[in-house]
Amino acid sequence: MIPFVKAHACGNDFLVLEEEVARRQHAALARKLCSRNTSVGADGIEFLERRPNGEFFLRLFNADGSEAELSGNGTRCVAAWLASSEGIDEIVLGTHGGPRHCRVVEDADPIYLIESEMGVPRVMERVIELPGVGKISGAMVNVGNPHFVIFVDSEDFGSHGLSWQTLGGQISVSPLFPHGTNVEFVKVLSSDEIAFRIFERGCGPTTSSGTGTCASSAAAMALRGVHRELKAVAEGGMQRTVWTAQEDVMRLTGPAEIICRGEVAAL
Repeated sequence: MIPFVKAHACGNDFLVLEEEVARRQHAALARKLCSRNTSVGADGIEFLERRPNGEFFLRLFNADGSEAELSGNGTRCVAAWLASSEGIDEIVLGTHGGPRHCRVVEDADPIYLIESEMGVPRVMERVIELPGVGKISGAMVNVGNPHFVIFVDSEDFGSHGLSWQTLGGQISVSPLFPHGTNVEFVKVLSSDEIAFRIFERGCGPTTSSGTGTCASSAAAMALRGVHRELKAVAEGGMQRTVWTAQEDVMRLTGPAEIICRGEVAAL
């Protein structure tokens, strides 16, 4: 039996497993344990490695078994678990997208409000062309992992005559992005608030995304002139971003909740 913790950040849910239980079966475990009909169910698994020098390192595997650089929400879920289980209220978690410094702002165990330093976003406008769809104006944004952000005006977040789910799915696996990409559809509501939807690489539509929140915010700040402090609202709830200048680290603040602990049958 494999011990696990389940947590969510604005509905974006993750399992937290100790790295030592993976036995080099990360992808297979993700596909099995993330299944919502036949196992625990989650958007992905964060494998937590405790290194001999005292450092922590995370490997993120999506529900389809693919490995991603990092997840902002997943990292925050791990930080919440370490705060709950070990009383750690400030920590640096290593990821393949770079280290992430997390600090507990409010502790109402099992719910935590956590501020994370999310690195320096890189934003570049780009027009892509999809067969059968045509040209799509957007922005490539890197916040430790890749995103393509599209600004929309429609109430349902659709674009180019397609639902955001359909168009996001096509863009996410397009050969234009050899490693795949996360896709966000963003509406600017005011100078200090945006709303967005997320099609997550390796997972599909999700209720929230920490890196997606940062990518959407960075694109809106850099290309739409909104304030450097934003409320960013996804289906799962609101998070806050602060990006004081282009060369500065973006800070993301949002909740994470420990759902349960348990054991599940190994492969």
